[in-house]
Amino acid sequence: MDSKQNGHTEVHGPVAGIFLEKTREKITIYQAMKKRLLKPGTALALLEAQAATVGIVDPINNRILPVADAVKEGIVGTEMKEKLLTAEKAVRGYLDPYTNQMISVYQAMQKDLVSRDYGLRLLEAQIATQGLFDPVEKSHISVESAIQKGYYEKGLLNDQMSELKVFYNPSLQENLNYHNLLEKCMVEPDTGLLLLPVCITFKGLRRGISSTELLASKIIDKETFDDLQKGKTTTQDVMLMETVKEYLNGKGSIAGIAILSSNQRMSIYQAMKKGILMPGTALVLLEAQAATGFMIDPVENKMFTVDEAIKNKVFGPEYYAKLRSAERAVTGYKDPYSGETISLFQAMTKELIILQHGIRLLEAQIATGGIIDPINSHRLPTEVAFKRGYFNEEMNAMLENPGDDTKGFFDPNTEENLTYFELMERCVIDPITGLCLLPLLDKSDKLNFNFIDHQTKMAFKEEKVNVVYGKYMGKTVSLWELLMSEYFDEHQRRDIIQKYREGKLNIKTIITTVLEIIEKSVKTTNVIFEGIRENVTAKQLEEADIISKEVLEDLKKGKVSVKDVIKDENVNMYLQGKDSIAGILLPDSQIMTIYQAKQKGKLMPGTALILLEAQAATGFIIDPIGNRKFSVDDAVKAKIVGPDVCHKLRSAEKAVTGYKNPYDGKIISLFQAMQKDLILKDHGIRLLEAQIATGGIIDPVNSHRIPVHVAYKKGYFNEEMNEILIDPSDDTKGFFDPNTLENLTYLQLMARCVRDPSTGLCLLPLKSKSNNISIDDNIRETFKTTVTVKYGRFNGKHTTLWDLINSEYLTEDKRQEFFKLFKSRKITVEQLIVTILEIIESKEIKQQAGLKIKGLRGEVSVVDLLELEIVDEKTYNSLVEGKMTSTDVMKMDSVRAYLQGKSCVGGGF
Repeated sequence: MDSKQNGHTEVHGPVAGIFLEKTREKITIYQAMKKRLLKPGTALALLEAQAATVGIVDPINNRILPVADAVKEGIVGTEMKEKLLTAEKAVRGYLDPYTNQMISVYQAMQKDLVSRDYGLRLLEAQIATQGLFDPVEKSHISVESAIQKGYYEKGLLNDQMSELKVFYNPSLQENLNYHNLLEKCMVEPDTGLLLLPVCITFKGLRRGISSTELLASKIIDKETFDDLQKGKTTTQDVMLMETVKEYLNGKGSIAGIAILSSNQRMSIYQAMKKGILMPGTALVLLEAQAATGFMIDPVENKMFTVDEAIKNKVFGPEYYAKLRSAERAVTGYKDPYSGETISLFQAMTKELIILQHGIRLLEAQIATGGIIDPINSHRLPTEVAFKRGYFNEEMNAMLENPGDDTKGFFDPNTEENLTYFELMERCVIDPITGLCLLPLLDKSDKLNFNFIDHQTKMAFKEEKVNVVYGKYMGKTVSLWELLMSEYFDEHQRRDIIQKYREGKLNIKTIITTVLEIIEKSVKTTNVIFEGIRENVTAKQLEEADIISKEVLEDLKKGKVSVKDVIKDENVNMYLQGKDSIAGILLPDSQIMTIYQAKQKGKLMPGTALILLEAQAATGFIIDPIGNRKFSVDDAVKAKIVGPDVCHKLRSAEKAVTGYKNPYDGKIISLFQAMQKDLILKDHGIRLLEAQIATGGIIDPVNSHRIPVHVAYKKGYFNEEMNEILIDPSDDTKGFFDPNTLENLTYLQLMARCVRDPSTGLCLLPLKSKSNNISIDDNIRETFKTTVTVKYGRFNGKHTTLWDLINSEYLTEDKRQEFFKLFKSRKITVEQLIVTILEIIESKEIKQQAGLKIKGLRGEVSVVDLLELEIVDEKTYNSLVEGKMTSTDVMKMDSVRAYLQGKSCVGGGF
């Protein structure tokens, strides 16, 4: 990643905005987030990349603005201001607390001023666009120059790093790093701006699929395609078509094992571990899962890629390599001749995979919905697979008339070899999840109504039903699809199936029953959302501009459910908000409630009270240890807070439940209470700012948060107060950072918090008071001793010990350790110089591992040549110091003989 970019071969800006392919319009990244076209996390990361490279881009007017101006002009929202100002330091520079000089992102990472993952992301954005930024010269520089100046480290970034893949591309439905995301962008001809195209997409096996591709693959017809383009139908409607669903998601492989005698479900790997399945049988079934889309946990009803499955212990490490290999039937094989991605069948024809093994995986794909196109990430109709070279008539004939050679699966009940399709016919369906399970029988097993047999499933699939209510309204759907939908629970399913198998119900009666249950469900279901303290109706959300009129109508008709609507992150945020600062994280990683931290002297009483008031005013008092939320009164009962703060927290809680207007007795909001002087202005501003920082102003009458424009309309906020909060002065910074002793806004304090990985809660980290050594003038003076450095960026320059100890070669922990050792007289200046020089030498030598010379089949590291005594110390040092090049070394006879050999006999004459 380092070498390919910005030396400066191609310089362009960051992702400037979004291009909507359907309407052919461009919008800002913030607008795309508000329109729910981008996930909030991706939108923030894209804007941070802008701030860290050129500034915030207004693609509509082709302008670049500093963060503060972009917030004022509404190009980004106030809730992002603090995070974007932090990202902007990547071009303004970070202030070194030791030297008071401006330092680069990389140096700030080394000194723990920014987290490693965050710093790497900003560095990648700079390298992928304008180049790394030199905060002293105030200019962009190449990677090579940055390495020489100590602003970067060779090999720091690579394309495989998961911490860089935070950019979710909605069109491809996959997470990418910034460099790869830029490759997906288009250049606007008039402005040269990079725009990310967003189109109508469907969820494929590994990435998004465009409607154009579905039409080309004959999965949807021209009429459906046109309706999608005109907005007459939605992707959700199209996904309700069973044929489309099967081509995109498949029909489901054999997910696990059903022990009929005990009605137990277990994963295939678990059954193998318990000795219920032979290891070979288990492996073949697991390979079929990997080759048809996903590994399955049938107990939790979850699907995983192979890498995700091993992390979630769906199978053990002994199967990992084989399952990764089988998964290539989904993701594609690499053609060794052309480097292109090819399908399973093409890999078989090129003998990249053993024929028998390939046939087994291919047959599993066909049995579960069709051959997988690894490039477009979905299954194909057979005739399309023929056309694309992913299948042929000969192989089709072989699979349609299988001999013993092509029966690659084993029935543990009858000990027969079967095709995958034949084995699936012997499976049962779990009425809870709809998953296909291989039943294990013993001689006493009778008819079991806890599971659904394959024959019944197929009979129900063949019956087509016209539906007039609910999400399938106006569609013709199979009886099986309806029975397995959310309108029925497992007991209803079991009851219907049992009566059918006992001959008490026929298909016609079942269809009538099913339609009646759906109609009743739609007509009697209350469309109610869970608000902060009270339930919220769909109408309230529509009036607050949180959902559209169309969504409201769909909810009324039962076309979408409450569950579907709250999957939208924006809707969920207005209903539940983002968590406030939930607790304290101590240096030893112990988590405490804010009240506990006050009781144990970790927080000053005033600081603790203000943080608890912010919790109360944003929804709930939080127990970060038990991951529980309480009203103030319940928090006192549960001893999360003490009675000494109860009165003040009840008062702050009124920001959620509402204040009583003394003149007319009506419930009014926090802002209205401030205007009527029912609450002190400074106190009110603090609570209001906490609400905005955690998702939006709370409407106490309707018990949910509301967008700013709705708050204006209702009188819960105004322009003047917005200005005060956008540009906070010291007077309006009502929160205190116990680490730096600064007054901050709530948003600024939240930006300094960390997330608890197990609960996702926001925790304020308390730094150890004793950790950092105070540096006095005496130490600074002592460390001005001149040092000669042979390696790295200080080589040949006038350098002091103070320069070295504050350089990027040392981590913050190591720097503090050296200061402590020196102050306690456990190390002298001379010893310190020797130790630091050894660290620099070691680090530079490691970097020289990247200095390679061409060998017989690849490149050989210069460090390896030194260790093997192919080059001597003098030659090595000349290479490291740049006095010799790799070409000079290759001209040396002794080196060339070892690396290239001497000529062999070339032929006969």
